[in-house]
Amino acid sequence: DHSIAFKKERQFPFELLSDPGNRTAHEYGLTWTLPEAVRALYLSWEIDLPAYNGDDSWMLPMPARYLIDQDRVVRWAHADPDYTVRPEPEETIEALKRL
Repeated sequence: DHSIAFKKERQFPFELLSDPGNRTAHEYGLTWTLPEAVRALYLSWEIDLPAYNGDDSWMLPMPARYLIDQDRVVRWAHADPDYTVRPEPEETIEALKRL
């Protein structure tokens, strides 16, 4: 529900995927659990993480970007536990061109 509302709000012309319960992120080893001490802070900011996750977990996924070919082989990947560290768009475009 949150993804649908977000897509409408931002007027994205493309399909937006979601990962209820962070199941896929967990399979890729990209999840971490929010410490108990920080949960009250999130709730004070009106961020109900379990509601967004669609379960009762306080898990968050790390930002990650994968380029997967048609044979389901990961050809390029970037993941960092620091959410502020992300590849530049040009880096991703260059990786796409190499495919």
